Amino acid sequence: MKTSTDHYQVVGNPIAHSLSPQIHQQFAAQTQQALHYDKQLVELGGFAAAMDAFIQQGGKGVNITVPFKQDAWQYADQRSKRAERAGALNTLKVNADGSTFGDNTDGLGLVRDLIQNQHIALKGQRILLLGAGGAVRGVLQPLLEQQPALLHIANRTAAKAEALALDFADLGKLHGSGFAELENLEPFDLIINGTAASLSGELPPLPEHSLITKGSAYDMMYSQTPTAFVQWALQHGAAKAVDGLGMLVEQAAEAFLLWRGVRPDSLAVMKTLRPES
Repeated sequence: MKTSTDHYQVVGNPIAHSLSPQIHQQFAAQTQQALHYDKQLVELGGFAAAMDAFIQQGGKGVNITVPFKQDAWQYADQRSKRAERAGALNTLKVNADGSTFGDNTDGLGLVRDLIQNQHIALKGQRILLLGAGGAVRGVLQPLLEQQPALLHIANRTAAKAEALALDFADLGKLHGSGFAELENLEPFDLIINGTAASLSGELPPLPEHSLITKGSAYDMMYSQTPTAFVQWALQHGAAKAVDGLGMLVEQAAEAFLLWRGVRPDSLAVMKTLRPES
């Protein structure tokens, strides 16, 4: 690593699939920024030690993915208001004095991709959000700001979904439950998969009727081939079912802006990663 080149990385477990290095190197080339970006597998329980070592080596910033978004929240010395509210973050900036500032750009990335890139309406819609971990915490406030008719969180452990709904209930109409309770609910206009099930090719236990005919589905995970959730949605009459590649690129652009003070062209990068998009 040359001293004239700033060092950034993404950490997670698993991490081999991450496209973040490719995305940020393209952002750097676009904006003529001198930086190096790579990925690091961090063992469970080892987040703080990995961050300490990275900062000691002169690292300037980190993106955080599953399962360390809440660990990162605990680690940050200062946090943005949206990260503070989320209780999870996906971006750390290292200040000149070695202290860290944490932000969460996931929600901005998701909403921008849904509305601007995918042309999926959120206002007045019934939205089902699957999962109750750090990824979901990070997108709740931005989603509720779009004024859906209802946002329902479903999780394998019902108590986690219920607690999350209670935490954010001041922002809009929000409910939480286990997956079994979905059997008794009307179908939703949009289902967002915020679980990590797609990383292992699994599918959350959704009732057959959960999505309206010609509804929309969005998997926050991404894959070179359609995820199990995207396949399920298409088989159940979805007019549009996409994975989270757009969210990945859009949240990365917001992180890049925080680090470098310039916002790159996210659509141009998206087209190189998936030319048909």
